[in-house]
Amino acid sequence: MIIFSFSSCEEWLDVNSDPSFPQEASAEVILPPLFQDMVRGEAFDSRYFGSYVQNWARTVANVTEDLHGYYAGSDAIGEKWRQHYWAIGKNIDLIIDDATANNKNWYIGVGYAIRAWSWQTSTDVYGEMILDQAWEPNRYVFDYDTQDKIYVEVVRLCNLALDYLDMDDTSNTLAKGDLVYAGNRDKWKKFVYAILARNAHHLTNKSSYDPDEVIGFVDQAMTDNSDNFNVPHLGTNADNANFYGPLRANMANYRQTLFSINLLNGAVFTGVTDPRLALMFQPSTDAVYRGAINGAGATITGPTGIPPLYGKYIYRDNVSVPIFTYSEMQFIKAEAAFIKGDLATALTAYQNGIRAHMDYVTVSAANRDAYLASTAVAQNTGELTLSHIMLQKYIAMYGHGILETWVDMRRHHYDAAIYTGFVLPSPLFSFNNGNPAYRARPRYNSEYVWNIKALEAIGATATDYHTKEQWFSTPE
Repeated sequence: MIIFSFSSCEEWLDVNSDPSFPQEASAEVILPPLFQDMVRGEAFDSRYFGSYVQNWARTVANVTEDLHGYYAGSDAIGEKWRQHYWAIGKNIDLIIDDATANNKNWYIGVGYAIRAWSWQTSTDVYGEMILDQAWEPNRYVFDYDTQDKIYVEVVRLCNLALDYLDMDDTSNTLAKGDLVYAGNRDKWKKFVYAILARNAHHLTNKSSYDPDEVIGFVDQAMTDNSDNFNVPHLGTNADNANFYGPLRANMANYRQTLFSINLLNGAVFTGVTDPRLALMFQPSTDAVYRGAINGAGATITGPTGIPPLYGKYIYRDNVSVPIFTYSEMQFIKAEAAFIKGDLATALTAYQNGIRAHMDYVTVSAANRDAYLASTAVAQNTGELTLSHIMLQKYIAMYGHGILETWVDMRRHHYDAAIYTGFVLPSPLFSFNNGNPAYRARPRYNSEYVWNIKALEAIGATATDYHTKEQWFSTPE
C-alpha cells in the first residue's frame, strides 16, 4: 500500500542534474501515491465537515467546527486546497507527459480523470478557485475564477479522459501503477461517468438541470459494488493505515452524533431498528446506542458514556476507503428521477441504493431483505418522498462521503423537512451572523499570506465569507 507521497514531484526532480540521479519518473511510479493523496485530502477536511453535516461531534462543547465556524490564521480546513494544487497538482502533468512520450494512452485518461475529480470536489468545498492561472510558472499571485467555469472544465477533462480510455494502449502497463482498478480501463470509464453524474446533478437548483442527462451518466457509472473506487490500506503502522483508524488516532476526540444514530435506531423510521446500526456504530457499555449533539459536548465515561468510533466500519486501520460507490450513484439516480416525476425509476434506484449499501456493510441477506420490506423503506411510488431518498443516501455516505453529503445539504439548504431531525447548532459560530457554512475559506498560508489582493476581489476577506452561498446551490 501507499506509504509515501510524490506531493512535490516536479520540484523533487529538479534537485540536481547528476546523470546518475533519475530526472524523470514514469507514470507507473507517480500514480500510486496519488491514491493516498486523494484519500488524505478528503479525510483531513472531512473531520471538520463531518461536524457540519453531523456525522460526528467533538467531545467538548462549542468547538469551532461543531458551530459551522473556521479557524482564522490557520491551514485547518485547507487540506483539500493543498491536495488539489500541490499534492496532486503538477504530478498529473508528469503522468501525462510520460504517458504521451511512451504511448500509454490509458495513463493519460486516468490522469485527466483524477484532475477532473480533484477540480470537482475542490470547487464544491471552496467555490471560486484559481483555474486559468493554476500552475502557471513564474507567477506569485493568482486571480480567481468563478465556479461555473470550473464546472465546465470538469466536463472538458472528463471528455478528454474518456477519449484516451477509449483508445488502444499497446504499452499494457496501467495495472503496474493502478492500486484500485488493476488496470481495468472500463472501470476507470465508470469512474469518469461518476464524476459527470455528480457534476450535472449538483445543479438541481438551476433551470438548466437535466435529470435525463444525470440518469444517463449514472447508467454508465458503477453497476454494482465491485465497481466501487476503494483505496486500500495495509494498516500495519501509522504510515500505511487508514486515516480514520486507531493507529492514526485522528478521531480520538470525535463521537457519533444523535442525528446519525436516530436514523438507524427507530427514532426517525419509527419502530424499525436498522441492521446497519450494530455494524457501523458503537454502543455504550450498557449496550444502548447514544449520540452527541454538535456544540453540546459529550459524556464519554461511565456506562452511558459515548465510546470512541474505532473498531467498526471505516474506523479500522486496514479498511479500504471508498471515493465513489454504486450506492451513491443509485441515490443520485433516485433523486434525479424523483425530480423528473418518474417515480417508478426513482423507487427502484432508491431501493437499489439501500440494498447495495447493506451489502457493502455486510448485512446478512435475511436482515437486509427484512429491512427492505419494513415500514422504514418506501414500498411504492405513493409512499416515496425526497426525504426517504436523501436520508438513506446520508446513511450510505456516512463517514467516507462527507464532502458529497455536505453538497447535498447545501443544495437543500439544510432543510429539516428533508433531513428529519437535523437541527443546526444554536448559536452558530460568532462570525456567521446566524447563517450556516456554505464553503470553506481558501488555504491560509498560500492565499491569505501571499494572495490577499485576489481574495479581496472575491470578498474572501470578509469574516463571514464561509457562509456565502455557492453558485452550484444558488437557484436560477
